[in-house]
Amino acid sequence: MKNYLSLVKFSHTIFALPFAIIGFFLATIQIQTPIEWIKLIYVVLCMVFARSAAMAFNRYIDRDIDKANERTAAVREIPNGTIQPKSALLFVIINCILFIATTYFINPLCFYLSPIALLVVLGYSLTKRFTALCHLVLGVGLSLAPIGAYLAVTGKFDWLPLFFSFAVLFWVSGFDIIYALQDEEFDKKQKLHSIPVLLGTKNALMLSNFLHVLTASFILFAGYYGGLNYIYWIGCGIFILLLIYQHILVKPNDLSKVNLAFFTTNGIASVVFSIFVLLDLFLN
Repeated sequence: MKNYLSLVKFSHTIFALPFAIIGFFLATIQIQTPIEWIKLIYVVLCMVFARSAAMAFNRYIDRDIDKANERTAAVREIPNGTIQPKSALLFVIINCILFIATTYFINPLCFYLSPIALLVVLGYSLTKRFTALCHLVLGVGLSLAPIGAYLAVTGKFDWLPLFFSFAVLFWVSGFDIIYALQDEEFDKKQKLHSIPVLLGTKNALMLSNFLHVLTASFILFAGYYGGLNYIYWIGCGIFILLLIYQHILVKPNDLSKVNLAFFTTNGIASVVFSIFVLLDLFLN
């Protein structure tokens, strides 16, 4: 179990899960319905199953690339022999089945859309073989969290959760570009595609900056559009400051703090922001 949790980097679920919770409670408040705790459990399970499938599939598809990469060869489970490729693929299939089965108990719309969601989150793993826009595809995958949770409650689309989804899209895309800086030279040798390979370190960081400006813009607009109150705006301020902080940490000539910027800062930003959003929803 420990090896499989490591395989899918289960702790990184913290990036998108808080936004799914935002989408769930936002829908509950908007349609003024009692909180369905069992449905919240289903939403969380869907997040876990979809992300586990996506990460395990990524490790399975990239097993030869990871073995050739000095940064990943010894620490990732398939190239170092901790988990066999067939076992990882079976793990992917089981999680896909569990994801679709769980959506069946939520509502028909979520069930019908579940294969599309899987296509997006699994398809990301193939994209760096042919496009530098792979970071945006990852962003799209995680951006399904708030709108998916909203649909779980309401069964219909709305603009406000979509604004949060756009914020997640550009936020994830921006910090994934920062993370990809570590493998710029390796990716060039392997003829893999990424924004750092396409634009170089300095320009890639500039594009990441721009994407995070878009993130901040959508979060601010979501608050304005939704008529949210001062607690929300405090959370916005903290989230934006943490975005700025991660760009201070990473410089074109110093990538030593990429992991701090990627894992710690973004994890804290996601959790803290969601706490302030929920406080605003329930206290105002």
